Amino acid sequence: MATLLDGKGVSDQIKAEIKEEVAAMVARGEKRPNLATILVGENPASHTYVNHKIKACKEVGFISTHLQFSEDISEEYLLKKMDALNEDEEIDGYIVQLPLPDHIHKEKIIDRIKPMKDVDGFHHLNFGRMSSNLPCHLPATPNGILELFRRYKIETKGKHVVMVGASNIVGLPMSILLAKGHNPGDATVTLTHIHTVDLASHTRQADILIVATGVAGLIKADMVKEGVIVVDVGINKVEDPTRKSGFRIVGDVEFEEVEKKASYITPVPKGVGPMTIVSLLMNTLDAAKKTYS
Repeated sequence: MATLLDGKGVSDQIKAEIKEEVAAMVARGEKRPNLATILVGENPASHTYVNHKIKACKEVGFISTHLQFSEDISEEYLLKKMDALNEDEEIDGYIVQLPLPDHIHKEKIIDRIKPMKDVDGFHHLNFGRMSSNLPCHLPATPNGILELFRRYKIETKGKHVVMVGASNIVGLPMSILLAKGHNPGDATVTLTHIHTVDLASHTRQADILIVATGVAGLIKADMVKEGVIVVDVGINKVEDPTRKSGFRIVGDVEFEEVEKKASYITPVPKGVGPMTIVSLLMNTLDAAKKTYS
């Protein structure tokens, strides 16, 4: 039976460390870190994610600034509000919660964020600096996975990592980071996705399998080898009439069966999700300390 990679437990440890550091900063007369969130529209999942981030800020002693806009906000008006955050010295970092309404161009919004305040790590300059081994804010989810590996002392050097999912948010940066000469890093990485022909032939070779596709139960037990380390980034709602809500949250991996073959595996929920949020806090703390210029 696999050892659970307890993202919730690890994130709680990191939040305690951040809280202690913030208290020391304030005691020295320094300002509290301030993380701003922008939410456009009434997407229930987006509201939940933002509320989790606001709660996490309070837990570690950050100031949390929230801007809420209606679904029909113009792109021009949103950009002006972002420009104000870029120039506000009280704001150390901010995020624009995705997805955005169709009339707003996501890439234009992401690239309007001042790179030093881009604590999600999505700006193309941060992505380029990451790829060039230069100091930057790493994308939150990949950074959270790397921290999970560090805390569990999971060796990646020389291992074969198979990444399923090639998004700019998770798959692509994750593959770059694990291939680089860092700790974790120095891995041999295969980048695949849901359109890869004979996907199982690749996933069966994985020493470490990371899955981020948004396809519930994509990875079955016969698609992995004994002893594999599995990181499931997926968060999917599936119908479940036995639940009061009428649904349950599952990942991209068939957990019950794959767990029997894996050496380590992340649960869904309480695996990668909490590590993503704590990564935002880590990046915000770095921004407040002016770690990168």
